Amino acid sequence: MTRTVYVNGDYLPEHEAKVSVFDRGFLMADGVYEVTSVLGGKLIDFEGHAKRLERSLHELQIRKPMEDDALLEIHRELVARNEIEDGMIYLQVTRGAPGDRDFAFPPAETEPTVVLFTQSKPGLAESPQAETGIKVISIPDIRWGRRDIKTVQLLYPSMGKMMAKAAGVDDAWMVEDDHVTEGTSNNAYIVKGNTIITRQLGNEILHGITRAAVLRFAQEAQMKVEERAFTIEEAKQADEAFITSASTFVMPVVEIDGMTLGEGVPGPVASRLREIYIEESRRAAL
Repeated sequence: MTRTVYVNGDYLPEHEAKVSVFDRGFLMADGVYEVTSVLGGKLIDFEGHAKRLERSLHELQIRKPMEDDALLEIHRELVARNEIEDGMIYLQVTRGAPGDRDFAFPPAETEPTVVLFTQSKPGLAESPQAETGIKVISIPDIRWGRRDIKTVQLLYPSMGKMMAKAAGVDDAWMVEDDHVTEGTSNNAYIVKGNTIITRQLGNEILHGITRAAVLRFAQEAQMKVEERAFTIEEAKQADEAFITSASTFVMPVVEIDGMTLGEGVPGPVASRLREIYIEESRRAAL
């Protein structure tokens, strides 16, 4: 089945979708993106993703291409046209295609490029990995300093995924100044005793939408949360660890750099938070 995608106001078969060779997203990675999960045909945390999109655009001085209501309608239309029950919707906005390559930003009236497409992921909330947990390695974090902006500059995280694959594990946690920043496409957490520890917000990490929801649910469940940086050595000695993202929700980590955490199986905190997050997200979905 050919997907229907959205490009600059038009719904098109994926093989007919095109953007200019002069688009700044292609030439300069000059753009931002968001990923919204779909469960049961409904959007998870759409308002949070829309708000973060607006912040990313503002930080890069890219004009917001449309209001949130219009963006929501496009998301819903793509879910309907592609018959998505469980899956993802990817949205990318670039600074547009000014007509030729130049390091300088194009004129302010240049129209941003807006692209959306879906991925069908049947059983997204029933991932087998959630039952076994994932294994990670640590790698140096050599990305630029504004990781709080969700840009399309994903080369190093992609390389990190490949480093993990070459090591026979599932993902990599990036480390800067001896402290964990985040995973290649997720926020990172450890659990010590009854305390969930995750790096505080700043320019060093992405301000995860799933992260915000999970921490809120943890506090509502009377779990203790501590937002601070932690070292990779501290992580190896933790009772539990996990990651969060729009595509994995809450995913337990059972091994770091070859060291098994706890009993080597998903711990009770991560498992319970996954249950709460999926249940509450389904209830609030649009």
